[in-house]
Amino acid sequence: MKLSFTGWLRWFWRQLTSMRTALFLLLLLAIAAVPGSLVPQRGADPNGVTQFFEANPKLAPILDSFQLFDVYTSVWFSAIYLLLFASLIGCVIPRTAHHLRALRAKPPKTPIRLNRMAGYTTRTIAAAEPLSPRRGSAQAARAQAGTDASGAAIESARAMLRKLRYRVAIFTHPDGVSVSAERGYLRETGNLVFHIALLGILFAVGFGSGFGYDGQRVVVEGQTFVNALVNYDTFNPGRFVKGGNTLAPYSIGVQKLDVDYETQNKHAVGQPLDYTAHVTTRQGNDASVQKATIKVNEPLSIGGSQVYLLGNGVAPTITVRNAKGTVVFHDSVPFVPQDSNLTSLGVVKVPDGLSSQIGMIGFFYPTKHELPNKTFTSSFPGFNDPMLSLNVYSGDLGLDAGVPRSVYSLDISTMTQLTGGKTAVKPIELVPGATAALPNGMGTISLDGVKRYVSLSVHHDPTIGWVLFFSVCIVAGLLTSLFVPRRRVWVKVAAQADGSLLVEYAGLARGDDPGLDAAVAAIADEHAAQCGAVQHDDAAQQDDSDLEIHPVSEKIPEKKET
Repeated sequence: MKLSFTGWLRWFWRQLTSMRTALFLLLLLAIAAVPGSLVPQRGADPNGVTQFFEANPKLAPILDSFQLFDVYTSVWFSAIYLLLFASLIGCVIPRTAHHLRALRAKPPKTPIRLNRMAGYTTRTIAAAEPLSPRRGSAQAARAQAGTDASGAAIESARAMLRKLRYRVAIFTHPDGVSVSAERGYLRETGNLVFHIALLGILFAVGFGSGFGYDGQRVVVEGQTFVNALVNYDTFNPGRFVKGGNTLAPYSIGVQKLDVDYETQNKHAVGQPLDYTAHVTTRQGNDASVQKATIKVNEPLSIGGSQVYLLGNGVAPTITVRNAKGTVVFHDSVPFVPQDSNLTSLGVVKVPDGLSSQIGMIGFFYPTKHELPNKTFTSSFPGFNDPMLSLNVYSGDLGLDAGVPRSVYSLDISTMTQLTGGKTAVKPIELVPGATAALPNGMGTISLDGVKRYVSLSVHHDPTIGWVLFFSVCIVAGLLTSLFVPRRRVWVKVAAQADGSLLVEYAGLARGDDPGLDAAVAAIADEHAAQCGAVQHDDAAQQDDSDLEIHPVSEKIPEKKET
């Protein structure tokens, strides 16, 4: 039969909302996210993307055509994300409706042949004493007593199962009465909570990526960072963040960075043990200043954002004076670490105040160590014997051309080198507190001291609380669905010809339930103890054939104690 357009739509929706499709899309989403960790992303590392294009001029345009530099906002990633969202919704809604109906429904009727169920066992309740002949014949009295005993046994089973948190229902059969009990609905509830929470996380992550932002800022000891767009070194807003109008007003002042390095273990000398940034904060119009600390993996929460300690380095404080002694440059310049011992590279640019513009490329050594080839390196990241070495260049710094220039690099293609290299002039070497003359009598340069700086990463996600809540729900739902058994138990009481009662017990598990047999046996033992029943010796050997019930004698001999 040929399907109509509506039929094809129904077929497509049925396939999309199947659990198999949802699991496939979830796996596909995880695979699709892998390129985002292998290739630099424009939203998180725009400089890395630029460097990748420079290093791979042929490969980069091909990858860019597949949106591999914008994986998480690409068309194909968004398509998988939205299809997974629709598939989970289509799975959860029908299952939720079915679960609600099951919660209101009665337990299923008792099967006719309980001997085919798991944990099947039987007990016998002895016949009650016949009533006085004046109240009726012995046979009628025995029948009345059997009916009363059946009702008492069923009521006892019902009360016991309800106490064990089973939902129960009583059914009448031609040959007796039974209690049908069921428990474990929490298992399906946990399963639904897991899937609904997964939907919540997907929605929260999507919402947070649109209305959140990330930014980085290098702050030297003694300086203050104000949460404004112009103060960020790099800023990556979500697609719905408009400018800096949505940034919460606060400031962070870095007072001091405490560092602790390994000095006892000779095989690990210089390894960092701890970084602690002591800061002061101020929020909004509140004039009060609060003290706080930021450590690795211990961010500062302020203004709805998390501020992380991302890195650290050194910032030599340099003062440049012209030939007249006038200060033309004074700043603590961040240097970029080049190795684990904080051998650091930095650039100093002096555009005004001297006879010509100069730029200096410097190396800072926290603990200088001279190599056999007469070059220097740092042997320890602490300030045990610091030294600053500078190569000076004169010429146009390119700052007046209107082209953005990095503060961490110097274009020397159009500049003249005055010290170091092939100039036969020794580089300027400074220790804290020392002053040296600049070439050509331009003035002097001094190293006033050395400060440390911290690299702060500001992460703002308005849904972080919801993500935590849904994550807890996912774990709780998963544990519930794994460890809560879904099982059914039946207790059936049938009157025998001699007036005794045959009580049958059986169970059925929905899924694997290794404890079902033991649970049925425990229920049978407890119920038999309440009703004064005895166990059949051959109850455990019942097979799938019809049971042959033999009359039980009216007097059951008592077991002798051994």
